[in-house]
This record gives sequence, structure tokens and C-alpha cells, in this order.
Amino acid sequence: MPSMAERAGIAYSTTAPADAVAKLQHQIDDGSVTLDFDAQHGYLPAVLRALNVPVSSQGLVFSKTSLQLDRIAPWTPRAVYFNDDVYVGWVQNGPIMEVATADPKLGAVFYTLNQQQTEHPVFERQSRTCLVCHDSASVTGGVPGFIMRSIYADRYGYAIPNAREGITTDSTPLAERWGGWYVSGRVGDQRHMGNVIAPVTAHEISNVASYESKVDLSAKANLTDLSGLFNTKPYLSPHSDAVALMVLAHQTHIHNLITLAGYEARSGSPEQQVLGAADRLAKALLFAREAELTAPVEGTSAFAKEFVGQGPRDHQGRSLRDLDLERRLFRYPLSYMIYTESFDALPSVVKDRVYARVKAVLTGTDTSGDYGDPSPEERKAVLEILNDTKPDFAAVVGHATNAGGHAGPPLETTPQTSR
Repeated sequence: MPSMAERAGIAYSTTAPADAVAKLQHQIDDGSVTLDFDAQHGYLPAVLRALNVPVSSQGLVFSKTSLQLDRIAPWTPRAVYFNDDVYVGWVQNGPIMEVATADPKLGAVFYTLNQQQTEHPVFERQSRTCLVCHDSASVTGGVPGFIMRSIYADRYGYAIPNAREGITTDSTPLAERWGGWYVSGRVGDQRHMGNVIAPVTAHEISNVASYESKVDLSAKANLTDLSGLFNTKPYLSPHSDAVALMVLAHQTHIHNLITLAGYEARSGSPEQQVLGAADRLAKALLFAREAELTAPVEGTSAFAKEFVGQGPRDHQGRSLRDLDLERRLFRYPLSYMIYTESFDALPSVVKDRVYARVKAVLTGTDTSGDYGDPSPEERKAVLEILNDTKPDFAAVVGHATNAGGHAGPPLETTPQTSR
């Protein structure tokens, strides 16, 4: 039986991508874009500029959980950069740069770029090698997807077998996040696994549970300067911003759910299976299972300011990108990922179902709590933001107002036809 990615209607390996990297390659080929080569970082600065990926998004991961694991260690972490659609990985003195993008139809598409200077740089699409890890039923939902892991690493960066680990999403408690990552920022009296390295090798730990129970997660939970842990000078930024890492966990999870829902619809899965995938996406977009913060979180780079500044904003100046960082990640309980090209490209049966669920929660029609439980003020604000900034939302569900007054037809809980 073919994998979901190779089903009719998807044909992952033979379909030409239409993602940001594919578009950039066309521009390189026709000469309209030139990538400058940097002696220390190779094509990294030029690629970040060309793909509009901010340096402030940099996260540093020291666990050996990547393609170039032989060059990754606590003293030479891998740098990861991202925007809403693109993820870039860079390793010191690595022969390649790794790039992954969210294709509107295919989901996660993976590329490598040779780090040797050439007159004509070429992003080479990678499928088989990357999909060994990045297409997993238990990790990415059975579709080509993105992964943010948390592991307990030994002094060389190897994962300690049988130690706590898992995929990080916004529903993961902070205390279980960022294992194998460096983290710069303040989290108050909260704890996380970032900046923690076992001072021994994995095989020297005879009782993992006992060893883990003695690890102090408080000592390095509020670091604002990472230079005491490793040499930060070879990197574009000295930061591994806590806020950026929180956004990354949310975004990668949403991307995978968008891909799964699109695959189910495009490959002709049974209707209930399609609607089930759409409902899971709606719950995640509405932050239904988000882990609550118990203290304010503050990053160390310009990421938060730059991220919020991208908009779009409603007539009152509000945006779904506005951050909270005291009780939760975002101020308004609906994800900015609803603006992405990947979401906009979803088949109408999926998008209409998601919009119906969103409307039901925001108008107070759905009070089950299964899709989140925003306050009346929050529901009103999100509806107003959507009505101002997402025209197809109003086109599909009708102009919606807060609970206590509905404009347009009653909520339909079955898929509607896009107009």
C-alpha cells in the first residue's frame, strides 16, 4: 500500500513543488537573484535575506538529531532559522545547508544547498533521506512534516536512551520542552529542559529514571547570555530566543495538521476521516489544548518585536500575531497560521469545516470547551480581527458577530460550498 504522500491526488515524489525555495531557484536560474557567498557562513546570510527569514528567529540545538549529526555537539550547536513558511538549518563548517519549506499542496519539502562557492547555486530536493524521519505516523501524523524534539542529551549531544523525550507542540508543558536546545530568556519560576546536558555519556547511566530525578532544571532556566556555555561568536546571533522557540513549536505542529487535512481531502479519504482531520486542525488553531504559562516569558533578541510587527491588523490595530507571554503564547486565541498560503490552499471541504468550527466557538454557539473556551471579550476581538483581515472567512460563514447577536444564517456544522 503506498504511503499517504504517494496516493493519487498527492504524488509527493513526482510532483514539482511550488514553495518558496522552488520560486527562489527559478529566480537564481533566470539571473534575477544572486546569492552572495560569505567566507564564514557560506550562503546562509544570502539565503535568509532572499527567503525573508529573520536572524532573530535563531534557535540553537546541540542534540545530535539532524542529518549532519557528526558536526553537531554542545560546543557546536546547529542553528535553526524560520519564518511562517521556511525553515533553515546551518551547521558550523557543514558541507551543506538544510532548508525545508511548507508547500501549499505537498506539505514539508526538503532541500540541501552545497556550501561550496559556485556561480550557480542549486537547491537540491531531498525526499528519501529526509523522509526516513520526517514522514512518520507517530511523529508527523503520517505525512511529510516538520519536527521539533525535546530530548535529554549526554555530554556529546547523544540522546540518552529511555530518558524523557517527545515532540514539542504548544500543548507540551514548559517543563518538558527544549531538551537538547540552548535557550536564552527569562521564564520566572518555571522550569524547562533547555541548557541541560548530562555531564556523562549515555552508557554510563545505569538507572535513567533515578539519574533524571536528580537533575536540577532551575539552575539554567533563566539564562540571558549563552556565551558561558559555548562559543557564540561563529553564529549570526548570540541568542536562542525562548519566544522564538515557543512560536516554532506551535507553527511546526500547525503545518503538519494542515498537511494532513489537505492530504485526506485530496486523496479521496472517507468524508468522516476528512472532517476529523479538519476538526483536529481547528482545535489546534484555536489553542484548545495549549499548556498554560504560570509566569511571564521574555526573550533576549528582537524576535518578538519583529514577529508582531508583520501584521495584518484590523481597524483597531489588533493582530493575531500579538503576543501575550504571561498566561499563554498569544494574546488572541486563534493562530496567525490561518493567513498562510498552505491554509489558503486547503480544499474547500476542509477550510469550510474549520471556519464553521471557528465561528461556532467565537459566536458562543459551541460551548463544549472541546475547541477552547475563550472569554466573551476574546471571542468578540477575534471575530472583529477576522472580519477585517480574512475576507474569505466572512465569505464562507457570513459576517459573524459575538455571542448575543448573529448576522447572517445560523451556523452550519456540515461542510459548506465555498463561494
